[in-house]
Amino acid sequence: MTAGFCVINPEGRDDLRHFSAGAGSPGDAGHPPVNYHAYAACHSGSFLRSVEDIPTTTGGALVLLRKRNLRAILKTLAELKARGVTSLISLKESGSHQVADFLNDTGRASLFRRICTMADGFLSSTPELVSLYRSAGCRGGFFAPTPYPMEDQAWDFSIPLHERSGIFVGTREFRVPSRNHWHAVALAVYLAGRHRIPLTVVNSEGRHDRKLLEGFQSPSVDLRIIEGRMPYPEYLRMMARHRIVLQLDGSAVPGQVAGDALLCRMPCLGGNGAVDRLAFGAPSENPSEVASRLITEDTFWNEQVDSALERARKHLAFSAVR
Repeated sequence: MTAGFCVINPEGRDDLRHFSAGAGSPGDAGHPPVNYHAYAACHSGSFLRSVEDIPTTTGGALVLLRKRNLRAILKTLAELKARGVTSLISLKESGSHQVADFLNDTGRASLFRRICTMADGFLSSTPELVSLYRSAGCRGGFFAPTPYPMEDQAWDFSIPLHERSGIFVGTREFRVPSRNHWHAVALAVYLAGRHRIPLTVVNSEGRHDRKLLEGFQSPSVDLRIIEGRMPYPEYLRMMARHRIVLQLDGSAVPGQVAGDALLCRMPCLGGNGAVDRLAFGAPSENPSEVASRLITEDTFWNEQVDSALERARKHLAFSAVR
């Protein structure tokens, strides 16, 4: 796909966003150029909610599927075909647990097959879902990871290593078994106590998760619980103050936690998302040992970050995915 590419989220709640300047500035209003917005941003395209909003120069569109918009998707695909616009489809929630829930309904499964046969192809944000789209009837398509503006200095949130300290836990949801969030927090607490460093966890899930996190508190561990959500640039600046990002997410997601770590120029350990594997390699069988080395060995830390950034620029940068 060249210029004239957009992403459409029919009946979605995200505001319309034109990425005429590509990634733009972290201070720009609207959704940042990450996740599915990044597919539009890397083409200097648009993120829209309906076909009526697409520019006349649009030659290709990625249409996002959700549990509650499938009939709107069929209408959108028909309208794109009438306009001569090439249509690709992609599941907006593409973790293994989310896809299983999406297809655990006969009506949705039937509509999904109809959509796959009607679209011109698919764009899969994870390699695991390529076979799903093909077996459901898509005529063609490919895996393309969600890109990150690695070549844009404005999106470099790095700070010197000597100003970093502690562990940042990348996951949040205790209720999703494949996130392995309890295990990740427990491991981070152990490492923080062992190395006498601070530990930060974000709680955006309310009182239930707050109580679970408070159960990890002890006099020997500096556990910092950040409540609620924050603006994306502020979140990245907070993440960058740490030495490593730790997670044990086995959900086969696109990998935004790892992508955020790349923008902060820091290691992300333990996840199996698409971005995780492309930039940081397969999850270690001994994450505790690797984390300890990243915490205590500056040379090893720098080597791991440099190799991750090299792979990211080759496979995940806007120019590479475009």
